[in-house]
Amino acid sequence: MKFAVVVFPGSNCDYDLLHAIRDGLHEQAEFVSYTEKSLDGFDGVLLPGGFSYGDYLRSGAIASLSPIMNEVRRFADEGKLVFGTCNGFQMLTEMQLLPGALIQNKNIKFICKPVTLEIINNQTRFTTDYKTQTTIELPIAHGEGNYYCDDETLATLKKNNQIIFRYQDNPNGSIDNIAGIINKRGNVLGMMPHPERAIEVLLGSTDGLNLFKSMLTTYTEGVG
Repeated sequence: MKFAVVVFPGSNCDYDLLHAIRDGLHEQAEFVSYTEKSLDGFDGVLLPGGFSYGDYLRSGAIASLSPIMNEVRRFADEGKLVFGTCNGFQMLTEMQLLPGALIQNKNIKFICKPVTLEIINNQTRFTTDYKTQTTIELPIAHGEGNYYCDDETLATLKKNNQIIFRYQDNPNGSIDNIAGIINKRGNVLGMMPHPERAIEVLLGSTDGLNLFKSMLTTYTEGVG
C-alpha cells in the first residue's frame, strides 16, 4: 500500500506521518506538495497536523483550497482512504468532506498533552485492529480543536455510528466529547489527536499504530 503525505506551508507533522508509515507500518509513503494536481499511484492520502498558511482566516481554510485538494476530494468520492489529523481534520471540515467545524478550545489556550480516548466504533476501515469500548492514549497539540456541530448533525453522526473516538476527559470542550469522526461512506476519517506520534514505546505509547494497521488490513482485504 502506498500513501501520499500532503505537505502544506506550515505543516509540522508530515515527517511524523511518513515515519509512522515507513517505519511503523513498513509500507510505502511519499511527500506530495500542496501544489501538485495528481495523486495517481497512491492508495491512501494523509493530511498532517501543523499550522498550514499560519492558520490565517481559519485553521485549514486556505489549505482546503490548495490545488492538490481537488485530487483529495476525488479520492474521497471514489471511496479511497483519506485521513486527516489535527490541522488535517480542520481541512476536511473546511472542504465539507466531514461535517461540523473545529473552533477555539473552550479554555482559549493551546493544549499539548496525552489524552485518553474511548474507541466507540471498531467496525470501520480505520479501527478494525482495535477492540471496541476500550481506551487508548494519544497526544494532542492544538488551539482550535473544539469540535462543534448542530443538533441535527450530531443526531446523524450518532445514528450512522460516525463517531469513532471520544475523549474520556474532554480537554477542549468538544460537543459530546467527540475526538474523531468518519464520513457516511466510512472512507474519510478526521481526528484531533495524533496517532502518528504514538507508534512506538520510545514515544510513550504504541496505541496509534493500530489505526494505520487497520487501514492496511482493510485495503489488503479489499474492504470498501
